[in-house]
Amino acid sequence: MDKPILLGANVSVAKTGLLAAVNETIHYDANTYMIYTRSNRGGKARPITDFHRDQALEIMREHHIVDPVVHLSYLVNLASPKEDTWEYGLNVLKEEIERVEYLGFQYIVMHPGSHVGEGVDFALNRIAEGLNSILSGSENLYICLETMAGDGSKVGNSLEEISEIISRVKHHERLGVCIDTCHNYSFGYDIVNDFDGFLKKFDQVIGLSRLKVAHINDSKNPFGSHKDRHANIGEGSIGLEALYRIVHHEVLRGIPQILETPNGLYRTEIDMLLDRPRGPEEFYQASGNLNSGEGEN
Repeated sequence: MDKPILLGANVSVAKTGLLAAVNETIHYDANTYMIYTRSNRGGKARPITDFHRDQALEIMREHHIVDPVVHLSYLVNLASPKEDTWEYGLNVLKEEIERVEYLGFQYIVMHPGSHVGEGVDFALNRIAEGLNSILSGSENLYICLETMAGDGSKVGNSLEEISEIISRVKHHERLGVCIDTCHNYSFGYDIVNDFDGFLKKFDQVIGLSRLKVAHINDSKNPFGSHKDRHANIGEGSIGLEALYRIVHHEVLRGIPQILETPNGLYRTEIDMLLDRPRGPEEFYQASGNLNSGEGEN
């Protein structure tokens, strides 16, 4: 039996935690989702026991919503040369692992980090050092390193850099990868004309068994621009046709694919990507994003 397409969006946990996330996902008629459990603005995270876990999981089962993803706060930078920044990132990631294991989810997506002028190899070692200090191998989830767009001093842009980080981590079995269509195209992987070639290279350099999550975004900037600017599906340089092919690709079936596009059009975009026609009134009603965004709302 073919694995299903799992497609959802970055949703809110405002006020009622997972109940908010699940209800927003149902509104989009989606079958997976992504959340941030804490704010990207910093501060103390809301207790994870306040997220109405059990009630939300029951609703997820009723609506066949599976494999939700948690995105780590953008404030975490395990590549930082600044000791206080690095230690902060370690503490947040440790805490996030506990929070996500409490929820029973499988995936934490994290940006590898930025070297802030110290160079790529310094950053790769620094990230691996951080992960080696945290991971015991007994975790019940995957830390998924996200591929980046090549902007600024970020690392993890190329598949080779991601592979280097993984190779330097002792408990690498707990590491996965999250690809991002906007990032990959902006960095210089031609996923529009040769997504199969990209996946072949991924398999050669990293191994497709590590591909755990995909972010599905169009790009406001052209191919190879090294700029991370997400566009709505079909309104950017990647285009609807290419993103449709990617979402339906057999390799991505069964793994959560998450929209992080602007302007609150998630349900409309999901409809387009899954060939779900709607009447004019229904299409209009589908155009509202309930309350999602970066970080905890």
